[in-house]
Amino acid sequence: MIDPTPRLAIPHRLARLVVVALTLAWSMLPAYAADGIAMHGRPALSEGDPLPYANPDAPQGGRITFGALGSFDSLNPLIPRGTRAPGARDPLYGNLVYESLLDRNYDEPFSLYGLLASDVEVPPERDWVRFTIDPEARFSDGEPVTAEDVVFSLELLRKEGWPYARTYYSKVEDIETPDDRTVVFRFPNADDRELPLILGLMPILPKHATDPEAFSHTTLSPPPGTGPYVIGDVEGGRSVTYERNPDYWGNDHPLNAGRYNADEIRFVFYRDETTMFEAFKAGEIDAYLESDAGRWVSGYAFPAVYDGRIVRESVPTGIPRGMFAFVFNTRRPPFDDERVRQAMNLLFDFPWINAQLFHGAYTRTTSFFVGSELQSTGHPASEAETRMLAPYGGVVDDAIMAGTWRPPTSDGSGRDRKNVRAALGLLAEAGWRIDGGRLVDGAGEPFRFEILVATREDERLALAYQRLLRPVGIEARVRYVDSGQYTQRMLAFDFDMARVFWPASLSPGNEQLHRWSSAAADVEGSFNYAGAKEPAIDAMIAEMLAAEDRGAFVDAVRALDRVLLSGSYVIPLYHSPDQWVARARRLGRPERQSLSGIELETWWVNP
Repeated sequence: MIDPTPRLAIPHRLARLVVVALTLAWSMLPAYAADGIAMHGRPALSEGDPLPYANPDAPQGGRITFGALGSFDSLNPLIPRGTRAPGARDPLYGNLVYESLLDRNYDEPFSLYGLLASDVEVPPERDWVRFTIDPEARFSDGEPVTAEDVVFSLELLRKEGWPYARTYYSKVEDIETPDDRTVVFRFPNADDRELPLILGLMPILPKHATDPEAFSHTTLSPPPGTGPYVIGDVEGGRSVTYERNPDYWGNDHPLNAGRYNADEIRFVFYRDETTMFEAFKAGEIDAYLESDAGRWVSGYAFPAVYDGRIVRESVPTGIPRGMFAFVFNTRRPPFDDERVRQAMNLLFDFPWINAQLFHGAYTRTTSFFVGSELQSTGHPASEAETRMLAPYGGVVDDAIMAGTWRPPTSDGSGRDRKNVRAALGLLAEAGWRIDGGRLVDGAGEPFRFEILVATREDERLALAYQRLLRPVGIEARVRYVDSGQYTQRMLAFDFDMARVFWPASLSPGNEQLHRWSSAAADVEGSFNYAGAKEPAIDAMIAEMLAAEDRGAFVDAVRALDRVLLSGSYVIPLYHSPDQWVARARRLGRPERQSLSGIELETWWVNP
C-alpha cells in the first residue's frame, strides 16, 4: 500500500467484483470488472453505501483552521524538491486538490473504489489494468479528465515525481488509449499484484495546464486539480487557505457523502510545537493531534478545557501502530557495524525515559507492524516463513525466529549495569575501548555522532538518550534544525542518527520497497533512511507482493518483520495506546472513525 508516511470509499456504481468474458479486442482471458478492487478478497461496500465513518448528513460550510510546524516553499506535493504545505494531497487531511482514479475505504485493509474512474478491470494474473474515466470528472478549470491526462500524469510522475512514484510507474511497459475515456496499463514482467491498485491511486494532472519543464520546481502556483478545493490565499511560508470549489464535479459522488464539509480549510504555520500548542489554547487553531504523552497527561489544565470549549478524545485504531524509532545511517561508520547498533540498543533505557519524560504513558514498540496480526513478535515462525527464510541462514536471530525476542529491557534506573556491560562487550568486539573516560577506536578517535531532530519534543528525547550514553564515553551531539533543513538533509541521507516514523497499515506493499529495498538504499529521496542492503529483505518484500491470499500475505509480512528486527537498523521507541486528539467544540465529527483512526476530511463546523 502507498503511504508515507508516509499515511494515505465508496463505489460510484457497483462495488462487487464479477467475472466477465473480455471481448476479443482486449483478451481471451477472464477478468474481474467492477468499480472496486481489493488487494486480497473482494471489496466490502455495495452500490450507494456511505463510508461507514462519514456522516452523509453533516452540516456544510464554515472554516476549519489547522496548525502546521515549520514553514513551506511549495504547494506541489508531487515532487521531492522543497518543503510542501499540507492539504493538497495528504493522507491526514484528505486530497483537497489532487484526486486519483480510485480512492480508499479506510475501514478495509486495502480496498479501492471508483472516483475519477467509474470502472476498473483486472485479470486474475494482475499483469494489466483497465480504467474507464467517469464522464462527469472535471478539473477545477472546467476541462474534462481524459485518457490523455492519465497517460500524461504517469509519464510526468515517473520522470519528475517522488522516487517511489518513479519506481512504481516505471514498471508499466505499454499503454493503450482506445478512446478518450479508456486507459489500459500493461506490465507483464512486473510480477507485482499490487500494481493495479498503486496505479489507481496515481494523482491525475491536467495536460493542458501543466508545464513539464517547470513541474519539478517548487511553486506557490501549482497546476489545477480535480479535487473539492482550490488554492486560495497564500502567505509565503506562513499560511495557506483552500477554498471549496462550488463547481466541483464530485459534489454528488457517493464517495464524498459526508466528506469535505467546510467551505474553507486553512493551515497556519508555527516554528515549534510549544508555540503551536499555545495557539490552540488561545483558539487560533481548531484541532490538535497530540503526540506528547506528558502534555496529554498534564498539559490540558486551562480554561477552555474546563468550560467545555475544547474537547479531548482518545480514538482507538485497528491498524498497526507503525515504527517510531531512532534510525541508524548504516552508510556511515560507526553504524555500519551491526555490533555497534546492537550496543546502542542496549544503552537505550526505555523504562527510565518513559517515566522521566512521558509519565509512563507509552508502550514500547516491538515490531514494525506492532498491534496487528502482522507483527512477528509473540509468534513463532510458521512453516511457510521458515521455508521463505531458509536460503538466508543466519540472517534472522534465533529469538526473533521463535517469536520470543523483545527490545532490551532494563531496571529503569538509567544506569542498568547488566546492559552497560553487554554493550561494552559488543563495542569491544567492534574495536572500541574506553580511554580516559572516552570511548575510542584503535586509532584513538572518539566515538562521536550527531542526532538530527526537527521538533522540541524530539530534541528532549535525544537529550535524554545523550545523557544515557555519556557515562560510557560516547559523545552524542544533538542537532536541532528547522523543518526545511531537516527534510533536505533526510532526503540526502545527510545524518548519523535521526528520529523517524514509518506508518503501517493492514496491507503493507510497494512502499516497503521504497523504505527497505537494496535498490532504494542509494536513491536520494527514498525512505530507506537506514541504507539497508539485505538480500533477505528484498526476497521477503517480493514474497509479500506475490501473495495471492491473506494467509500467505501474513506469513510474508511476518518474515519481513523478522529480517528487519534482526538487522538492528533502528532503536524502536514507543507508541500510544490510542490516537490523542483535542478539538474545539465548534467542530463536529462522526461518532466513529475508521480502522485507521481520525479522518479529518469527515469533520464539520457546527452551525
